[in-house]
This record gives sequence, structure tokens and C-alpha cells, in this order.
Amino acid sequence: MEKQEKNTASPYELDGRPPLKVAIPLGLQHVLAMFVGNLTPLLIITAACGIEAGGDLQVALLQNAMLIAGIVTLVQVFTIGPVGGKLPIVMGTSSGFIGVCQSVAGVMGNGVVAYGSIMAASFIGGLFETVLGSFLKPLRKFFPSVVTGTVVLSIGLSLIGVGISSFGGGSSAKDYGSLENLFVGFVVLIVIIVLKHGTKGFTSFSSILIGIIVGYILVSIMAMVLPTTFTYVDDTGATVEATKAWVLNWDKVAQAKWFAVPALMPVKWVFDARAIVPILIMFIVTAVETVGDISGITEGGLGREATDRELSGGVMCDGLGSSFAALFGVLPNTSFSQNVGLVAMNKVVNRFCIATGGIFLIACGLFPKLAALISIMPQSVLGGAAVMMFSSIVVSGIQLITKWPIGPRNVTIVSVALGLGYGLGSNTAILVHLPQAISLIFGGSGIVPAAVFAIILNIVLPKDEKSEIERAEEMLEKVKNK
Repeated sequence: MEKQEKNTASPYELDGRPPLKVAIPLGLQHVLAMFVGNLTPLLIITAACGIEAGGDLQVALLQNAMLIAGIVTLVQVFTIGPVGGKLPIVMGTSSGFIGVCQSVAGVMGNGVVAYGSIMAASFIGGLFETVLGSFLKPLRKFFPSVVTGTVVLSIGLSLIGVGISSFGGGSSAKDYGSLENLFVGFVVLIVIIVLKHGTKGFTSFSSILIGIIVGYILVSIMAMVLPTTFTYVDDTGATVEATKAWVLNWDKVAQAKWFAVPALMPVKWVFDARAIVPILIMFIVTAVETVGDISGITEGGLGREATDRELSGGVMCDGLGSSFAALFGVLPNTSFSQNVGLVAMNKVVNRFCIATGGIFLIACGLFPKLAALISIMPQSVLGGAAVMMFSSIVVSGIQLITKWPIGPRNVTIVSVALGLGYGLGSNTAILVHLPQAISLIFGGSGIVPAAVFAIILNIVLPKDEKSEIERAEEMLEKVKNK
């Protein structure tokens, strides 16, 4: 009887095993949502280190990135001892480390030596975050719903720009914002909305995957009836022919290998304090971001706050997963905010469904043709889904902040953290005259400074006079901690 219940579980339930015909498409949705983001940091940092684009080393690192993301996702979902949040969290290569790793590459003089120093520092930093996660329970008081909600909100805000950029075809595309790219994005978005709210069952909770498949079909038809290339004038004044961003590059799939063995320690490690110190600081920052992601998952998908065990296990998985990734030459792994948005939007929280996505990522690491099939996805197709998913994270943050009545104190925390903290971080030019270390940590997405200001203000501002609801909240918190 118990086995039957597990095999017929709903994808809206945390535990249990839905049928594979339901679980696999839902897991694939998560892979599609994070696939490009999982590889982009490696492409940027290998370029900064002067590693040949498309060379054997870069290809091996990209392959390992998919393999590691899948393995660490399975650990996060099912746990090993205290490691793992036992929540529907997808792990992948962190984009938060791009700025600091680029700086390290410049300081170390670029080259494979610079990349080796980043790997050694990432291994040490991952162990440090693991220790931090094991002591997270006594630190939980610094992360009430107003703080975690502000972090989740800033995560969503930082991703909206990424989503709309993809919607237009990707900001690096020469035909960025073209009518064709916008048309593809709108079609995918409309299909998702119609299926999500106009149907029930499988087509409803698989709306993202179906929308992306429709996008693939649409661009294939467009390629048969519309020109696939165009000309533009480059910076030198020369006329250049380029392929439109929405065109599928099937040659990349044909050229990919069927099977490849992952390479262990593909670069030699170099232990250097110039790399270790700044990367260690970033691991503290990414721990705060992970707390926000976990809070977004539980609030947006489960309608409750995260427990101490979930937060601690999730952060520890972040740390150990990053150290494990370094062994394979992969940048630190962390929870993917893109997938937090997907869970918040479709409410599919079943861990088995997410695990099928992790298994697919492992398969992509072993069978490059699968990875190539996903990697050719046009940015406008991804953007059609992303604009809705990322905005769902913003809604989850608002739900956390407004979970209890907002007094003057909480209004100040949210206002300053978003106004000053997020504002500083999302406009990096204002930090140009500050020390480089501060610019690296606070510049970029705006998540880090928003989190820092929210935590500090929560500590220093006097408590509002307690209402009956707030007293009840404290009592519930005490009962939960026991």
C-alpha cells in the first residue's frame, strides 16, 4: 500500500514518487531553466584566464560543470547525513563569483596558473562555508522573515533584467531586440500562460517545458520561411554578415561526441593568499544568498518558512558541493535562483521530479550530444519563460516580508536595504572610487549589499512595540526550534 502511494504521489507534494512520465518532463523544465546559466560563468572566467575558447580544456570544464551540477543537486534533494536541505533545490555553477574570479585572474597574471589558484581557493572556501552552515542554527535569529524576504526580493529584482535581456535575444546578439526575437519570446510566454491557467493536470504544471518545445518548433519553421542571416556595420566600419540569434545551430549537435569521460583535476592547483582571501569572503556572501533561495523555495512552493535543519543542510551542501566541484576544475556551486522562480510559479515541489533533472544533468556531462541539444536553445525562447519565472521570485519575497504586519521598523529595513543596498549594487559605477575589495563584493547584482544592510539594520534598530501577532510569532518560533 505504501509503495502504491509513493508511485502515485502528486508533483505538488514534497515527498513520494510520481510516475516517470510526469516526473521526467518536470525535471527537464528545471534543466532548461538553468542550463545556460550553469555554463556561462565558466565561459567568462576561462576567457579571463586566457584559456582557449573551444579548446580541449574548456570543453572538459564545461562537461564537468554539468556533471557536478547534477551530482550536487541529488545531494541537496536527498541529503547525505546533515548535508543537504531535502528540498526541491537545483544546484549549479554560481555567477556570484564572476567578479571576484576576474579580479583574481588579473592579479595572478591570467593563464592556467590563475585558474588553478581559483580552484584551490574555491576548495578551501567550500570547506569554510560547510563549517558556517553547521553553525547556522544559532545564527538564525539574524535571518527573520523581513531579512530573508528582502534578500529573496533582491534576488528576483536582479534576475528580471537577465530575463528580459534573454527575451530580446541576448544582449550580446547583434540583432538584439529585433521583432523576430520579441515575437518568439511573446509566443513562448503566451503558450505558458494559456497552459498554466487554461488547462489542468500535466499540461498545466509542464507549461514551461511545453512552451520551450513550442519555441524550438517555432524557430525551426521561421528558419524555413525567413532569412537566417543579416548584415551590420561593426566598430571598424566594415560590413559583417551574422546569423540571427533565434536560429538553431544543429551543426553543434552533430559535432558533439556521444560519450566523454569526465576529467579529474584538469588543472594544477596553486595556493595563493591573493586568491584565497577574496574568494573566502564571497563564500560568506553566497551563504546568505542560499538562505534567501531556500526561504524563497519554502515560502513560494510550500507556503511556510524554512526550518533550521533545511537552512543548515542547504548551506552545507553549497559548501561541500563547491569543494567537490573544485576537484573537477569547476567554479563554486550554489542554489540556482532561476529554479526558485520556477518552483514559485508552478508549485511543483516534489523532490523526485527535481532529482530526474539532476540525473539528466549528469547524463549531459557524460553524453555531450544531449548537452549540445539544450545548449543551442535560442535566448529568446528561454526569455519567454524567464520573465515570468524570475518575477515569481519577487512575489515570493513580498510574501515573506508581508507574512506578518509591517511596522515602522520593518519598513525602514526593507526601504534602506532595497533603496541604498540594492541601488548601490546594481549601479556599479558609483563604487568606482572605493577600495577594489568593496567594489568586488558589493558590485554586481545588488543582492549582497541588500542582504548586508538588511542584516545590520535588523541588529541595530530597536524593536517595535510588540503586537499580539508578533508575540504569537515568537511563541511559534520557540516551539519550532524545540
